[in-house]
Amino acid sequence: MIGLWYIINLGGWVLKKALLAIIFALLFINYSLGSEAMKVEAPFKEGQDIPRKYTCDGEDVSPQVKWSGQPSNTKSFVLIMDDPDAPVGTFTHWIVYDIPASQTSLQENFPKRSEVRSIKQGINDFGRVGYGGPCPPRGHTHKYYIKVYALDVESLGLRPGATRREVESKMQGHIIGQGQTMGRYGRR
Repeated sequence: MIGLWYIINLGGWVLKKALLAIIFALLFINYSLGSEAMKVEAPFKEGQDIPRKYTCDGEDVSPQVKWSGQPSNTKSFVLIMDDPDAPVGTFTHWIVYDIPASQTSLQENFPKRSEVRSIKQGINDFGRVGYGGPCPPRGHTHKYYIKVYALDVESLGLRPGATRREVESKMQGHIIGQGQTMGRYGRR
């Protein structure tokens, strides 16, 4: 009986040690392989209302987006804007990829073309290339996230007009920094 008690207690001690080792290993992997936090800015403050100009109720032009704090070994950027509150699930409003590392902003009213000076844009969930502004159902306020990813590759190797799924698939294993900002928009 004492032998069984000893094995059970020893097993519990070993299990606790193993769990702690796994937790520390995961934290180390996340820290060493994870991405650095970047700052992303738009013409609205974090969590505040997105100006009508950038929505389907206004001019539906893209806002200027700036970012900083990227790792020194950044080779390119990807920008994705989405709405996780959409009735159909996360709705993608804007996908921009192969942004050169030397560029740390996109101008307001970025052209809605699949390629602009080697910068490529994907197909949004409106089925169009480029930016499609917030346009939630009337009576609802949604959150819109603008996310910028720093990558360790110069190009994702995708054609212009790629889907979000294609872009995210090619990004895997290459994200070395990321940041986001969030704005809100509701229609009456």
